[in-house]
Amino acid sequence: MTGHLLRRHAPIADEVWELLDNEAKERLTVALGARKFVDVAGPLGWQHSATNLGRVGPSVALGEGVVGRSRRVLPLTELRADFTLPLAELTDATRGAADVDLSALDLAAHQIASAENAAVFHGFEEAGIVGIIPSSPHEPLVHEPGATGFEAVAARAVATLKSAGIGGPYALALCPSDWTAVIEATDRGYPLLRHLGEVLDGPIEWIPGIRESVVLSTRGGDWLLELGEDLSLGYAAHTGESVGLYLEETLSFRVATPEAAVVIH
Repeated sequence: MTGHLLRRHAPIADEVWELLDNEAKERLTVALGARKFVDVAGPLGWQHSATNLGRVGPSVALGEGVVGRSRRVLPLTELRADFTLPLAELTDATRGAADVDLSALDLAAHQIASAENAAVFHGFEEAGIVGIIPSSPHEPLVHEPGATGFEAVAARAVATLKSAGIGGPYALALCPSDWTAVIEATDRGYPLLRHLGEVLDGPIEWIPGIRESVVLSTRGGDWLLELGEDLSLGYAAHTGESVGLYLEETLSFRVATPEAAVVIH
């Protein structure tokens, strides 16, 4: 574990750190939906600060017969979610308590996972990240109410991708409201989720943090997520009653093939 997280300064026993790490991993595995669709590189370390874009800026004359060009890079973005746990709960964990209250950690994990998902799908303009949804050149599709409406629009999205020369398998990233509608729906007596799987031939996932659903190719090479430090728990401060902790990561995201996604409203 990297020293900048200052974990050795926290009043937390090793076995409790293990408990916290396992809890965070369990919650993040469910909520980090965007990672199930994109190519992930890394982690490359806390000190890794920029992604090579493979391009250069304009030439500038530096003297007779000599020009200079700056390499273009995308700086990594730091995401951090702070939270506080009661010191008494962490002390009870050392006594073997099985019902330690880690709800603040669970909430922070959901929040930072949602922020990563949003950066991938909607972008993060201030950090130079352009997301999948605003990059797509295809006209967004609108699904009609009901099970057959969603199945039909997913089929249209796949047809749009095929017409653009984008191969599969295809996946469906569902915003929370559409996820609820899909898992509750049936079509001709069968769960809609099953019908959609047959149409897409790829994963269907709940993605917290996004506002629209997307059909996209998962053939590889289209969506590039680079991690410096993967999500890690760090120590901030403590009092006699509580311990301040945080979840942190660094990342960049690039869209290589914008036409490989179709947005569904």
